[in-house]
Amino acid sequence: MLAIIGGSGLTTLSNLDVSHREVVRTPYGEPSGPVVFGQICGQPAMFLPRHGYGHTIPPHMVNYRANMWALHHHKATGVISVASVGGIRSDLQPGDIVLPHQIIDYTWGRKSTYFDGNGTPVTHVDFTEPYDAELCCRIREAGEALGIPMKSGGVYAATQGPRLETAAEINRLERDGADLVGMTGMPEAVLARELGLPYAAINVIANHAAGRGSSEHGIRFESLDEVLQGAMGRVRSVIEKLVGCQDICQR
Repeated sequence: MLAIIGGSGLTTLSNLDVSHREVVRTPYGEPSGPVVFGQICGQPAMFLPRHGYGHTIPPHMVNYRANMWALHHHKATGVISVASVGGIRSDLQPGDIVLPHQIIDYTWGRKSTYFDGNGTPVTHVDFTEPYDAELCCRIREAGEALGIPMKSGGVYAATQGPRLETAAEINRLERDGADLVGMTGMPEAVLARELGLPYAAINVIANHAAGRGSSEHGIRFESLDEVLQGAMGRVRSVIEKLVGCQDICQR
């Protein structure tokens, strides 16, 4: 069954017909909250809010290892990460939905691997393509079937948070090749890879990044909720179509 991780703007999955919630104990501590199980369009799915059900866990304190282990423990067949981000690239506007294809990791100090215990063999995983091509294809086809536009491809810059970036930092990210910026894409994506979980991201542009567009002189937080409310409604529709669709894209 597919697992959905919700970020800012998606703390609940209203189209999930809930059957039960389960508190999961992991070798890595407590996940962000109980895993919610249910069905979407008659198909099984599970949901976990990345920041907790009260949205109280900041990005740098999320227990990413526990979250991913809990989903893997319950036999997730793939993970869809939903997150709000800032748009760096000039064609990315608030409300746009983006399926990124690459990551640059600027985070530090986060527990980012399962292979670091005493006596654990040194293990390297290939991370050339951080997002699963088949799962990304299925998301894209679900959006196309609904007539919901999504931009395919983009380089996601994962920053430490919880503060937003300076305009100079965004300039540096752009020079590095980043198209959008968020705080939770890593180590979530690489932990999924270590567990063998297909992983894809749906990013919603909540605002122009610092120094860009309407954020040239600062982020206007009062406008974010309205943007996210409309865009996340479209994301829920895409997820509903995806979970109910049995067609599999070929790599």
